[in-house]
Amino acid sequence: MLTLLLDLDDTLLDTNMDAFIPAYFQALSSHMASRVAPEMMLPALVSGTRAMMASEDPSRTLREVFNEKFFPKLGVDGRELGTVIDQFYDEVFPNLGALTGKRPEAVDLVKWAFSKGYRVAVATDPFFPRKATLHRLRFADLAPEAYDFALISSYETFHFTKSHPMYFAEFLGRLGWPEGPVLMVGNDAERDLAPARTLGLPTFWVNGDVPKVEDPASTGRGSLADLRAWLEAVDVKTLEADFSSIGAILALMTSTPATIASLLEEAPASAWTSRPAPAEWALTEVLCHLRDTEREVNQPRLERLLEETEPFIPSRNTDAWAEERNYLAQDGRAAFSEFLAARLETLATLKALTEADWARKARHSIFGPTTLQELVGFMSTHDRIHIQQMWKLIHPA
Repeated sequence: MLTLLLDLDDTLLDTNMDAFIPAYFQALSSHMASRVAPEMMLPALVSGTRAMMASEDPSRTLREVFNEKFFPKLGVDGRELGTVIDQFYDEVFPNLGALTGKRPEAVDLVKWAFSKGYRVAVATDPFFPRKATLHRLRFADLAPEAYDFALISSYETFHFTKSHPMYFAEFLGRLGWPEGPVLMVGNDAERDLAPARTLGLPTFWVNGDVPKVEDPASTGRGSLADLRAWLEAVDVKTLEADFSSIGAILALMTSTPATIASLLEEAPASAWTSRPAPAEWALTEVLCHLRDTEREVNQPRLERLLEETEPFIPSRNTDAWAEERNYLAQDGRAAFSEFLAARLETLATLKALTEADWARKARHSIFGPTTLQELVGFMSTHDRIHIQQMWKLIHPA
């Protein structure tokens, strides 16, 4: 099944952000004028937005990053403004739809994609609260009540904006890391397409002129109306992602704790300790496995490769630890916190590597001659396999 990631603004909806964003800020300032001086609102919004754009922290959602900058600049406690902000998105924000334009070809494309059985998701930059994003889909005649989108990104649960390849890794992780072809469709070469390419995703440029970045051979280009014909002509099996580059591996390794954190918010209580079958793991066991593998396998291997010349890397039977260490009796949330702390340490090591470091050689007992890059790639594949496992536990068929 093809996974189709669709940008929203100026792809599915004519938005003209240069006009929309000032009007949005002005409307929010006016609505909150009785609580916050209007001259304080714009600097606070800009500060919060810039913090979201810069964040590469998998431990904090974009809402948390935004609020940390936004409310202190206003000099108020965010809890005091919760009701008035909700009222804005319920009653005032919908009026901003007059500044946008519908694209009938977008509706036609989405209907056709669903009819083909594609997995269709809205990969919009998660600067907005979910309520606002759902309104913008209604502006486009793509109401979420009418279309069963697999995922719609928003700032409450996402940890990265679209300028980072980690956004796309988190997005696919939130879908359960589906197998098969995937295509990112968008109009912005720098925000929609270049980071997606860094992750290794095929892309389709909507209404793009000559791109500022090179397109891979499988990438298409044209109007939104051209996309259907292009998909009908292309062999979708060629639209497979390639996660082997250093940029892709770093994005995957960074996105894993962010993805897991969001998935855990959706987990039913039963998933933590109930095994779906006797030979399978419960959620707590998966989290304990990830924690111990990070500490006792991934980190020591990295240390050996960086300290020794072409070291021998033995394999480890980590699956046996679930029974030996009685994972099922442990605290799953504590295990995730410990995994997160360990992964942040691993990421600090990886981000400091030079190109020569990534090329360092080793000999693995199963894979044979290998490199640090390939071994870390195996680590990221291990992450994806267990996210798939967790997603199925949380979303049983």
